[in-house]
Amino acid sequence: MSKTISLLKFIICILISLCSFTYAEKIRDLTSIEGIRDNQLIGYGLIVGLDGTGDQSTQTPFTNQSLHNMLSQLGVTIPPDTNMHLKNVAAVIVTANLPPFSHTGEAIDVVVSSMGDAKSLKGGTLLMTPLRGADNQIYAIAQGNILVSEKNNLKKNNSIFSNQVNSGRINHGATIEREINTDFGKKKIINLQLNKEDFGIAQKISDMINVQYPDTATALNSKTVQLNTYANNTIQVHMLSNIQNIDISMPSQEAKVIINPRTGSIVINQEVKLGTCIVSHGDLSILIEKKEEEKINSFLFETLRKNQKESFLKNIINRNYINNNSVKNTSLNNIVRVLNSLGTKPNELISILQLMKNAGCLHAKLEIV
Repeated sequence: MSKTISLLKFIICILISLCSFTYAEKIRDLTSIEGIRDNQLIGYGLIVGLDGTGDQSTQTPFTNQSLHNMLSQLGVTIPPDTNMHLKNVAAVIVTANLPPFSHTGEAIDVVVSSMGDAKSLKGGTLLMTPLRGADNQIYAIAQGNILVSEKNNLKKNNSIFSNQVNSGRINHGATIEREINTDFGKKKIINLQLNKEDFGIAQKISDMINVQYPDTATALNSKTVQLNTYANNTIQVHMLSNIQNIDISMPSQEAKVIINPRTGSIVINQEVKLGTCIVSHGDLSILIEKKEEEKINSFLFETLRKNQKESFLKNIINRNYINNNSVKNTSLNNIVRVLNSLGTKPNELISILQLMKNAGCLHAKLEIV
């Protein structure tokens, strides 16, 4: 009887997948396991060997103080009133991520960032720096030659891109000295945390897991799927290895427009739909009308300058628009393309999209980052 019920559940899940969803992703790409995560590490250190691009001693007294302390630990005695005007030393903050299940002796990458007025860290060497966790315990030791990108100013499309030379990386620059103990395999419950909250996806994950492991998974909310298992490390590893490879049929994407006003970048996904509206911005007016002709959605645009506004209503009646029948789905792509061809500035384009959203003709979530 239980086998029959499981088979029926499997058939129902397959039918739902074929009817309601468009593509599939694996559970490993949709979720993370509660309690299994990276841990941040931080440390303060010194970089030496710079070519005259280090900290200025008068502006950053903590660099000299740190150098005094380091030399005294190495057995070098310096008179307390000595002011060393060195330009090849810089004080830095060192950060790293300690992966889960890391073991003593493993190497991890570190990021080094200047905290003084050093002009560049290129060519420098990080001296032995302890990296601490949130509990102030030392978990790794970092040291090595820092890799900094070349300083090169590039001008492209009226924008200047400058590589950052006050920070860099050291590949495998830290050695793990202390492990983090976890309770993985010691509890009978495993929680899968969705990367993005969604009730439908959470229930879908629960249903597909129960097909392979009956009465195991329960969707607690839009963010968490709970697994009931045995408090055994080997069993949980085997179970999760199978669960993470299960394909989940995904619904269509949420209609969304993301705008970055600092750079003028706009990202639009394919689910964005438009309604009929008229938007006027400065000396620019836009008519957007959606009509159905031979079962193909068409876009009609009209761009007018101030001296053309008297013929605006006449153009509406005569259907004198920029017509585009090349696509089958309502999308913002045509509007953005037309506006860009007319030389619309990024801030004007962003303002138009906000007006369209407020007027109700832009059927999407508008996010400004």
